[in-house]
Amino acid sequence: MFKGSNVALITPFKDNILDEENYTKLINFHIKNGTNGLVPAGTTGESPTLSHDEHQKVIEICVKESGGKIPVIAGTGSNSTEEAVSLTKHAEKAGADGALVVTPYYNKPTQEGLYHHYKSINDNTNLPIIIYNIPSRCVIDMSVDTMAKLFELKNIAGVKDATGDLNRLDQTIKKLGPEFIQLTGEDGLAFEFNKRGGVGIISVTANIAPKLCSEMQRLSKSSVEEDIKKAEIIDKNLQPLHKALFIESNPAPVKYAAKILGLCSDEIRLPLVKIKKETEKEVYKALSSTKLIN
Repeated sequence: MFKGSNVALITPFKDNILDEENYTKLINFHIKNGTNGLVPAGTTGESPTLSHDEHQKVIEICVKESGGKIPVIAGTGSNSTEEAVSLTKHAEKAGADGALVVTPYYNKPTQEGLYHHYKSINDNTNLPIIIYNIPSRCVIDMSVDTMAKLFELKNIAGVKDATGDLNRLDQTIKKLGPEFIQLTGEDGLAFEFNKRGGVGIISVTANIAPKLCSEMQRLSKSSVEEDIKKAEIIDKNLQPLHKALFIESNPAPVKYAAKILGLCSDEIRLPLVKIKKETEKEVYKALSSTKLIN
């Protein structure tokens, strides 16, 4: 259903207003360059600082502009269950193909609380739901047992695993089987994640290197040994870029990279700020080493 290189879309701004023109261009840029899926209104899309109207609009534009050419997995998570249900219902009405739902941040629910949060969303939609498990940002970690319990529900389809723990992937496959979709949220682990049974990524780096990211994903799942070697070479080539894009808080570095490539402004909303000059140099150097710029 969802696999390969899915981009965690940045949200471009102009004078602190959604830049619809460049956002539309970004979507078409990804369709033309082999991206396998679009993920609007996620953390990389600055969902915490989007108004409700903006949140809905970026999903609506993404669905309309993609025109069914590639799947749209809309970010609809919140630490309020009622709000997450509302956002997911809107995404379904807008025509999204799936929902990416982050674990509730700040509240620190128990595993039982997590179960009922996702069950409530599940019971109010027909969209496939991808659990977004990112303990570094949310302070909570959904256990494999809780995921297994959720997978019994009709709409829980998989996970975006941003734990950074490859052993978690092994444990989840063993407990839930290969039908449970496992996408990594860690660009630096994408190749190894797929080698161990994952089926793809929701990627930050794909914002600026869609061809390389999608090609690496395609080759890494090949049964041909030569293709696997090619995937490994691409992965090694991308590693400095993956690293540079997380020197400061995402998405500030990737927005700067997008500016360098002429995709959109690097404008970002508080409390995030534009990256420091020394970080700019590192991002520029990584773009050059990856041959995205001369």
